[in-house]
Amino acid sequence: MGDERLAIAIDSASEERPHRVCCRLCGRPLTGADSRRTGLGPTCDAKLHPPGPDIRSRRHEVAQDTLPGIDEDL
Repeated sequence: MGDERLAIAIDSASEERPHRVCCRLCGRPLTGADSRRTGLGPTCDAKLHPPGPDIRSRRHEVAQDTLPGIDEDL
């Protein structure tokens, strides 16, 4: 079993063109590694997964009463 030859020559494997991957939403060919991995182009990915709201922009000051026993003069 260890002396058997490979069915495909190694030189012929390098001549093959890479498999063409298309966007699952719009069908355009994908070129980037991340896009090919997810199956979505950057534009379609942004449409399906919009960025979340920035919670830091929703902070606001709250008026509070002074705690009893604490001097305001400090």
